[in-house]
Amino acid sequence: MTKQNKKELVVSAIENGTVIDHIPVDTVLMVLSILGLDKYEDEVLIGNNLDSKKYGKKGIIKARNKFFEQKDINKIALVAPNATLIVIRDYEVVEKKFVEIPNKIEKILKCINPNCITNKEIIDTKFKVVDEKPLKIQCVYCEKTMTNIRFSE
Repeated sequence: MTKQNKKELVVSAIENGTVIDHIPVDTVLMVLSILGLDKYEDEVLIGNNLDSKKYGKKGIIKARNKFFEQKDINKIALVAPNATLIVIRDYEVVEKKFVEIPNKIEKILKCINPNCITNKEIIDTKFKVVDEKPLKIQCVYCEKTMTNIRFSE
């Protein structure tokens, strides 16, 4: 066995599902939670603090038989803006996409202003992105600017 073979990490391939790669190591568990994968009843493989040529260290999540909608991809982008989603079908990569922070964020975040109308009435939240690095968003209703995001339940 060569030295290269000894260094390789063997993680089972998935027949169908999604691989989320290049997750910052400090947000892997958050990504798992916001996507509901912590309660997902199929196979979920998690790797953290893995070597990455591009980022130094990274996290990865593989979810068997799970495919994400744009709303979920937007959630990933908010906490892991450099993440890559790889869609697998019959053990083959059929799609690879990079997440992008959307200009507008609707329904997935909670406003931190307790007096905001979205916290008093049943109204979908809406935010606009003020800055991407670091992430800064503004509620379109109360105009409160936030840097720490809170996801809706």
